[in-house]
Amino acid sequence: MLLMKHKKNHAPKVSGNRLLISVTVVGSAGPIRFVVNEEELVATVIDTALKSYAREGRLPVLGSNFNDFVLCCPVIGTEALKPWERIGSFGVRNFMLCKKPQADGDGEKPVVVEIPRKSFGSWKAWFNKSIHLKISSH
Repeated sequence: MLLMKHKKNHAPKVSGNRLLISVTVVGSAGPIRFVVNEEELVATVIDTALKSYAREGRLPVLGSNFNDFVLCCPVIGTEALKPWERIGSFGVRNFMLCKKPQADGDGEKPVVVEIPRKSFGSWKAWFNKSIHLKISSH
């Protein structure tokens, strides 16, 4: 007689949906992508992003203290997400990890992060430069 053994899965039961999120680190080459539970706290997501970043050997070296960083969502605004909020409550999957600005000792002001934008100059500067090249080349 053949006895079948049932393997028990000891993994904790996950409640809620899982999300594939993308975290772009300011100054790094590309985003980090990983799966999180929508009920995860923002602080946990920052910690996971820093660990993944270090494990991949990315540059610049950031460190591992998640209290030194803030998570932002450029779609929502430039205000940093609060560490106790749930990551799934924002309805977005693309985030930006920024170094926390140095505190001025003002107290409990919301952290606003200036997100760098790629700038290619104005169209007027491009137009004037192209006209200048055409005129001087005759």
